[in-house]
Amino acid sequence: MVRRYWRVLVRRFAVWASPAHRAWRRSLQLRVVTLTLVASSLLVAAFGWFIADRSAKILLSRAQDEVQVSMRNKVGYAEQQLTVHPQARDPLLPRTFATIVGQLADGDPAESGGSVVSIRAGQSAELAPVTSPNVDTAELITAELVHRVSDDAKVANQIVTARVNGHTTKYLVTGSPVPTSFGHVELYYMVPLTTEDSAANQIRTTVLATGLALVIMLGVIAGLVTRLVVTPVRVAARTAQRLSAGLLDQRMKVDGEDDLALLAASFNQMAANLQRQIVRLEELSRLQRRFTSDVSHELRTPLTTVRMAADLIFAERDEFDPAVARSAELLQAELDRFESLLTDLLEISRFDAGFAALDAEHTDLVPIVERVADRLTGLAERVGVEIELRLPDTPVIAEVDPRRVERVLRNLVGNAVEHGEAKPVQVTLASDDAAVAITVRDHGIGLKPGEERLVFNRFWRADPSRARQTGGTGLGLSISAEDARLHGGWLEAWGAPGEGAQFRLTLPVRSGDRLLAAPLPLIPRDRAPALPAPGPAPAGDKAEVV
Repeated sequence: MVRRYWRVLVRRFAVWASPAHRAWRRSLQLRVVTLTLVASSLLVAAFGWFIADRSAKILLSRAQDEVQVSMRNKVGYAEQQLTVHPQARDPLLPRTFATIVGQLADGDPAESGGSVVSIRAGQSAELAPVTSPNVDTAELITAELVHRVSDDAKVANQIVTARVNGHTTKYLVTGSPVPTSFGHVELYYMVPLTTEDSAANQIRTTVLATGLALVIMLGVIAGLVTRLVVTPVRVAARTAQRLSAGLLDQRMKVDGEDDLALLAASFNQMAANLQRQIVRLEELSRLQRRFTSDVSHELRTPLTTVRMAADLIFAERDEFDPAVARSAELLQAELDRFESLLTDLLEISRFDAGFAALDAEHTDLVPIVERVADRLTGLAERVGVEIELRLPDTPVIAEVDPRRVERVLRNLVGNAVEHGEAKPVQVTLASDDAAVAITVRDHGIGLKPGEERLVFNRFWRADPSRARQTGGTGLGLSISAEDARLHGGWLEAWGAPGEGAQFRLTLPVRSGDRLLAAPLPLIPRDRAPALPAPGPAPAGDKAEVV
């Protein structure tokens, strides 16, 4: 019960302190001012306490010195008056006691402004103590002080706060033995420390007010100084944010010739250089894309002519010499490869130019997967690879562009067959309420750590020296990744040396929805779960369970 109560309190405090914690993390000025106030408060408090304590001790020491001088005079007077009495039983001795007290007392103790004098003969019980009128000294003269003065015959003092005649006052009580012919007589002199206490309180109040004003001034000065530094930094941060958003003409205002002005000038120079480089790179990229597109289009016309001639030669190859017939077959294969490369370049140029459009419609993905597998069966049989389909019995409907999805699957399955090393290739389809996923798993040479990101780069190959069966262009996976992004989906890869690779295509069921998880894991279920998958999973993937 207690633990739950404390947890509730801690949770409520965390909620209450959350805005302050957020402001503390985000504001440099707040941290500097707060730390300055805390440090200055500690220093001023320590210095103020030292000054106040030292002043109080000086005032008390001065009061003690004055009382000591006065006490010596009073003891001398009392000793002079008591020399005429040879013994304690002298009937005139009480009157002498009263005379001494009357002469030595000054002021009215009832007004908490006068001193109190008391004389007593502790060694003569028949002599009653005599004290200044209407003053009860029971709280002022303690047993400890009496013992030190009477038994030890020493001059002693102490500070006592007591209530005298209805007023609570602090007294400096000093006791001294008075030597006589009939034994020791004790004289006690009680001086109120009202003036010293008042002066000490005034000093404390003055130190406190001065320290508080000093702390406030330091806080204000720290805030102003920090503002002078933080404001240009904030301006630089906002300008950098605008630059990162594409507003390349943003600049900082340069005032003066100090370090902050130098920072602003350097920042502006950097922004100008970046703007020139970005504009130059954009122009080069635009020219490159235009060049690729123009070349691809321009090569279409001669390619068509060459294709017609090659088709004619290829159709008549049986009538040629075997070497010429083989040349005709090679010419036909390379023309197919060249035409595929031109097609891929044109598609890439459309993606680069932002002209690619999604023609989404509600489509059953099961027939698409089956159609891709059927078209690649011949290639799979030639290389000794079996394509295994793991498809649900019910239709899997999603709002996709069937042409692009089929192209992605054709690239994935074709690559898996090519790199399958005569081992089966599994194609799995699964879906849930929000997403549909297709995985293509091969058991070939696999991918090295880090290559699962490189496979989607243009013209990248894991092993350029390796003999290829299909003569790919090196752009298939790049186009497939662009097709997946156009759908708002993911195309991811996993691989391990000697364990094959698996590619996963994840698409939203409804076009435009945001993906949060995939129905199928990226890491194959047949892989050992103790080994972590190389490379981090994409943000939002909640289905990476082996």
